[in-house]
Amino acid sequence: MQLAVDLHLHTALSPCSEAEMTPNNIVQMAVLKKLDAIAITDHNSCDNVAACMQVAAGKLLVVPAMELESSEAVHILAYLPDYESLLELGAWVRIGLPQVKNRPEIFGRQLVFDCHDEEIAEELMLLANSLNYPLNKVVTKVRSLGGVVVPAHVNRASYSLLSILGDIPAELNFTTLEVYGDKNLAVLAQKYQIITSSDAHNLAQIMERAEATMLEVEEKSTAGILAALVGKIK
Repeated sequence: MQLAVDLHLHTALSPCSEAEMTPNNIVQMAVLKKLDAIAITDHNSCDNVAACMQVAAGKLLVVPAMELESSEAVHILAYLPDYESLLELGAWVRIGLPQVKNRPEIFGRQLVFDCHDEEIAEELMLLANSLNYPLNKVVTKVRSLGGVVVPAHVNRASYSLLSILGDIPAELNFTTLEVYGDKNLAVLAQKYQIITSSDAHNLAQIMERAEATMLEVEEKSTAGILAALVGKIK
């Protein structure tokens, strides 16, 4: 079957996201836009994933995920097989996060919500930072937990594999790449599976079904999506 997916969404926990990006608002907008599955990929944190999964129960699939920034300033999307694995990754990420305080007047407040969109905490450390882990260590850790790693927005001029490293490292065995905007990256598409996501920081940016990636899966589940993302190198 095919699922309409937007696998790169930020809540108001991520710096520079709008306050409207609460669990209920995100899920309701995704349902209105007729998506089948989403992923909450906040920067270096998973603290709003549980609330989003609770809100989405019976409505659409939420894949446990995070967006990580390696020490090289490369953004990587990490998709985990279950929430417990995501929590383990989150604890490891926390250890590697520089202890730099957020400046809300510049980046906005970093808010944690419950399933009723009530604020239950505020993250004080700036999440938009490079971890003290190199790219290969980040990839290895995610895969050790049964997760799948997808380089984020590889065609952007910053925070991407191509902008930082100039190439896709063959030794890391990526099979899927995320692109932003332009879907027709012919050279990359010859070897890699290409997905597009919104990288939404406000509700309007969440993808409509007509523009979303249609992912071919064996089943509508997190396991089905992760298996589809692994794919095979062409």
